[in-house]
Amino acid sequence: MSGLRPVTVITGASAGIGAELARVFARHGHDLALVARRADRLHALADQIAAAGGARPLVIVADLQRSDAARLIGEALTVQGTEPQYLVKNAGFGLIGPAAALDRAEQLAMIDLNVRMLTELSLAFVDSLERQRGGILNVGSMAGFLPGPGMAVYYASKAFVLSFSEALHSELKWRGVWVTVLCPGPVPTEFAARAGISGNLGPAIRSQSAERVAEAGYRGLMRGQRTVVPGAINKLMILIIRFVPRGLVMALVGARQRRRRSAPRT
Repeated sequence: MSGLRPVTVITGASAGIGAELARVFARHGHDLALVARRADRLHALADQIAAAGGARPLVIVADLQRSDAARLIGEALTVQGTEPQYLVKNAGFGLIGPAAALDRAEQLAMIDLNVRMLTELSLAFVDSLERQRGGILNVGSMAGFLPGPGMAVYYASKAFVLSFSEALHSELKWRGVWVTVLCPGPVPTEFAARAGISGNLGPAIRSQSAERVAEAGYRGLMRGQRTVVPGAINKLMILIIRFVPRGLVMALVGARQRRRRSAPRT
């Protein structure tokens, strides 16, 4: 044993699904380390968790798009006498529009955050996760099951998260480390505004709150599930997609993204 205190590290914890995941883990008695760029929001969340009776989380202010972010997070944890038992990687963003028309640097930054940093953090602390008999929860998306005309790079990044997490689940389970990928459908968070999406993310029948999605992700990780798709309708859609011609799926997704770009904001 290392003698270091086990914590759950949650990236992108300043809002949306990440903040709800922090609350869920705290309610189940986990000590937390919250990671994001917005210090004020992280400290406010830490105060809320402490006021609700939990241990006050560590706050690590970090820009995850920096190439040395994983090292800085590891150093910050060690200074506090802690090491990861669970890693929850929620940080990420999307952009709507044709890939050739969107800013190239911004799309590459999306890959850095959604893919490179998620991969680096997943691999950086495996020894710690094994010692602590913990696991990894990667937040993907239903977009990972689809081709995504109109959001090509985002959909591709989430396809990577899905494939990588499922493969890592197979590789690490023999070391006692569970890896789960959470693939929600539409969730009303700041994601839409950051992506440039107008109107609603999706039909109300498919939409779920960030709290419900976080609860589903937590339960799935603790059960050792490989993949979690919250909501019966969303699960059914994933099954149906497998039998629909790929060209038709792309046409439907592309049409949906065009409507998202042109719809008035609500």
